[in-house]
Amino acid sequence: MRGVFSLIGLVVVLALVGVLAKKQLAPKPLVMPVGAASAPASGTVRQQSQQIQQDVKKAIEGAMQQPRPLSEDSP
Repeated sequence: MRGVFSLIGLVVVLALVGVLAKKQLAPKPLVMPVGAASAPASGTVRQQSQQIQQDVKKAIEGAMQQPRPLSEDSP
């Protein structure tokens, strides 16, 4: 009887591992960073990649141009 429960438990664990592996291996949609402009639907993958790189670079440069708040203990 103990062997039957062990076998059933093993089958359940294998089923759960299979489901989780299937979810992990499924293709995931590309998530754009917040505030980045979306790439145009037309054009090659290379052009789309370059556009995304330019958008991210502009966003980073814009964030770096913002003045830092002054702390109270600075002269």
